Amino acid sequence: MATRKHVRLTDAGIARLRPQKREFTVWDSRVAGLGVRVRPNGARSYVLIRTVEGRTKRVSLGPITTKGVDEVRRECLAMKAERTVEGPKVAARDVPSFGHFVAGEWQAAHWRHYKPSTRKGWESAIRTQLLPAFGATRLDRITRAQVERWFDGYSRTAPGGANWTLGLLRQILNFGIACGHVGTNPTRGVKKNRRKPMTRFLSREEIRRLHEALDVASRHGPSLRQQADIIRLLLLTGCRKSEILTLQCSEVDGDMLALANSKTGPRKVHLNPQARAILDRQPRVPGPWVFPSPQRPDRPRSGELRLWYKVRRKAGIEDVRLHDLRHSYASCAVMNGVPVPVVSRLLGHSSSKMTLRYVHLADRDVRAAAERVGEAIAGLLDGDGA
Repeated sequence: MATRKHVRLTDAGIARLRPQKREFTVWDSRVAGLGVRVRPNGARSYVLIRTVEGRTKRVSLGPITTKGVDEVRRECLAMKAERTVEGPKVAARDVPSFGHFVAGEWQAAHWRHYKPSTRKGWESAIRTQLLPAFGATRLDRITRAQVERWFDGYSRTAPGGANWTLGLLRQILNFGIACGHVGTNPTRGVKKNRRKPMTRFLSREEIRRLHEALDVASRHGPSLRQQADIIRLLLLTGCRKSEILTLQCSEVDGDMLALANSKTGPRKVHLNPQARAILDRQPRVPGPWVFPSPQRPDRPRSGELRLWYKVRRKAGIEDVRLHDLRHSYASCAVMNGVPVPVVSRLLGHSSSKMTLRYVHLADRDVRAAAERVGEAIAGLLDGDGA
């Protein structure tokens, strides 16, 4: 039997780990059972081997981006100090309720590592969904049947939200296993809702109609003109809505945006001349924001762009979401010969796999590509390439 390789894990060493065709784990030589799992898609997360009630479990302690290895070691050692791994079964009175566990151990270990926007989403999901369903229940009393009843009920109104919140519940209960409160995760085997792939993006004609609708709207006051420019920037840069709405003047650096706090961390966005012209024409007002709130210049504009619903109706694209402008940017880039890894950099994705979900090709572009490939192969068959 092959022995597991143990090394002294460091943050720099973990960052250098590269994915392979199969998932693998590198184990720490300092804390028994602690390792870093590397998936083929490049995702890396901390894992811990725990023995609970005589059964050995591998539990996830979260992605490596949330905390450093020294902090993870301290958490693991604290768990071992509180409970003997092979010790007797934890007394029922020591098992906290779901609500107490989330507000205590789980929040203390995870809360500070995430961005305010992530915490805001978690707070809402915990308050409106998880606490009403599981808050008063002891962690070791939560059953798969209970999880399925909650998930099925939530899925009837918000299948996407149910999927996202199920992932959060699974992470919380995995940490409960790592802390020794429960032996198995009742979310295991609960399948997420299948979602129809979103393949909507704007055609050339639809982009033209949208541009015309934005031009008309821009003539009706500064607030609508500002919203129109924000929508144009989303299409011209492929940025996320939050990245443009919270853009600060200090982040505009010539032909580049130096975003300090994007979804995937600091990143640079290269500006084309059209996007640069939009930024240059914004009025300068006191405050740090490129697009300040019309009512409160000391604050960024709110996330609600009411103009979008008007211009998409006028342009005849009512089925298009604002986020589909990002899809359109990616698809346009690929259709104009930009390699997917480069598009991934343009969008600020952590991997090209995510980018492929954004890239959609129009039938006429696929048809034209097929014709070009056919002509090239025909030339080889005829001996033109010899």
